[in-house]
Amino acid sequence: MAGVDMVSVDNIAMASIVIAGMTMAIGSIGPAIGEGWALSRALSAIAQQPDEANNITRTLFVGLAMIESIAIYCFVISIILIFANPFWSYVAK
Repeated sequence: MAGVDMVSVDNIAMASIVIAGMTMAIGSIGPAIGEGWALSRALSAIAQQPDEANNITRTLFVGLAMIESIAIYCFVISIILIFANPFWSYVAK
């Protein structure tokens, strides 16, 4: 019976590591594309209206911070899955 529990623990550990990696991969691709697109649009807007550069830049930085928070949330979820996995309590009794 102890062997069955070790298999379950090993499966949860393996799944946690794979899911953490996928979370970081997918969770960083989206924000990177979004940040590139936002920066491109902001530079285009500044080129068309140089007088509004301060307002555009301020709005850009707020938007980039919000976009980057998505990647940070994915990082936090990955760290939780690796180090403080809530699923351990279901198999370790």
